[in-house]
Amino acid sequence: MNISELIYKQADLFPNKTAIMMPHKLGRKYEYTSLSFTEFKTRSIQYSLGFKRNGIKKGMKVLMFVKPSLDFPIITFSLFKIGAIPIFIDPGMGRKNIFKAIEHMQPDAMVSIPKVHLLSKVFKSVFKNIKYKFTTGNSTSSALSIIPWRTINVPEVNKEVENINDHDLAAILFTSGGTGTPKGVEYTHHIFATQTLMLQKLFNLTESDIDLPGFPLFSLFTMSMGMTSVIPDMDPSRPAKVKAKNLVQNILDQKATFIAGSPAIWERVGEYCLKKSIKLESVKYLVMFGAPVSPDIHKMWSKILPNGTTYTPYGATECLPISCISGRELEGSKTDSNLLGQGTCIGRPLEQVQIKVIKQTDNLIKNVSNLVEMDPWNIGEIIVKSEVATKAYFNAKEKTEFTKIPDGDSFWHRMGDMGYIDSDGALWFCGRCAHKVIIEGKIHSPIQSEAIFNKDPNVKRSALIPYNNKSAIIIEPAQSFQRFFLFNRKLRKQLLNLSQSHKKTQHVTNVFFKKSFPVDVRHNIKIDRIKLKNEFGGHS
Repeated sequence: MNISELIYKQADLFPNKTAIMMPHKLGRKYEYTSLSFTEFKTRSIQYSLGFKRNGIKKGMKVLMFVKPSLDFPIITFSLFKIGAIPIFIDPGMGRKNIFKAIEHMQPDAMVSIPKVHLLSKVFKSVFKNIKYKFTTGNSTSSALSIIPWRTINVPEVNKEVENINDHDLAAILFTSGGTGTPKGVEYTHHIFATQTLMLQKLFNLTESDIDLPGFPLFSLFTMSMGMTSVIPDMDPSRPAKVKAKNLVQNILDQKATFIAGSPAIWERVGEYCLKKSIKLESVKYLVMFGAPVSPDIHKMWSKILPNGTTYTPYGATECLPISCISGRELEGSKTDSNLLGQGTCIGRPLEQVQIKVIKQTDNLIKNVSNLVEMDPWNIGEIIVKSEVATKAYFNAKEKTEFTKIPDGDSFWHRMGDMGYIDSDGALWFCGRCAHKVIIEGKIHSPIQSEAIFNKDPNVKRSALIPYNNKSAIIIEPAQSFQRFFLFNRKLRKQLLNLSQSHKKTQHVTNVFFKKSFPVDVRHNIKIDRIKLKNEFGGHS
């Protein structure tokens, strides 16, 4: 099935229902521009005709640099319709990585804002393979400037989507590159469709729900379910800098029921709500993903959502969703265990998902018969098998072979994460394999150790690194302590004493301070422990 059929079916079912809306700030209030599902479908078909008339064909790769707008999902679904393959590169990953990704992808076409077209003229060698260029303006309702969509009629014969195989390539999404070079992940039409159904079932979503996504691609799923998607007033490439007041107003204006995005967004929004004594009564689901979520954030939001709760699904660009747990489930022993350094509970595997924890290795695993499965409560490497697991990285054979373990006609995907399964069958996350610290042959996980130090009220967050054949903990102090932390020997001594009082942290022999941690570009919350390790001279 062509993934564009999902949203076109919604137009047939709910022709006059609002599909998407975008806020415009006028003084202290917002006005919203919107499109119905029928208007969305019509414009998407017009765009697809315009693309075809200007040379875009099935199988062509199309680089996308389009800001969140009414046009973003329209363009995406119009490319799906004709069988073209949009490429989504995170603009926050930096020019060097972006240019590397473009050169690696060798796209046939590009749809972008004017700024990127200007860059393509300056850095001609990077964009040399692009034969077709289309421009979107910066306004919320601008059309593709090369495609006069208003003048294109939509005859019935052109409403048919391109006939594709379920496992044909639909899009290429780049990883954030948190533990290495960003990689292009191949998504098929089948994976997109299956993810949509899984998410709909997981959160019991219906066409009456209203979505406000802090991560733009999420709207592709919710609109395909018949939900209204409200584009939030924020820069999605800088989630940690979000203006909480604006998002709260968007939620209140449109009575959003389903809000999602990086924990960095919802930490700021939650603090604002508590400060202003605001409750978000319409919200049933707050979904946070991209990094482990502090129990304190779940507790904070329990005071803000009288009719809903928080959720933390587990997954990655290469495979999602895998498992999920709610804030209400975490109110009991699972949260208490996390505070004691047991890791972060991320729930049981969803239907159609299999999870194993195997003996961690940095080597290639050639076959499933070579796996050594760990017993419950024993930390190892997390691997998954699911219909939503992507089969390959684009044009990266070695990386694909390393992360995929053959199992007959199927395969297991290596998540690159450490964790364990408890006696109830719940999965616990303990950190990235690349961030592990090995001392005298024993693996120490960052998430377990850091949780001990994060309990101190003077600590905002911490990061474990190897140091002189032992380990050290880097501390980002709480805001109230920022002014004095560089010279505070008392806090250093206090934290060293704390490390010796817990079994999980007795390997920590040094404490360093850093005013602000480096974080990932996509979610602005994953700690870049490798950069910290290099900065502080840690080595195994």
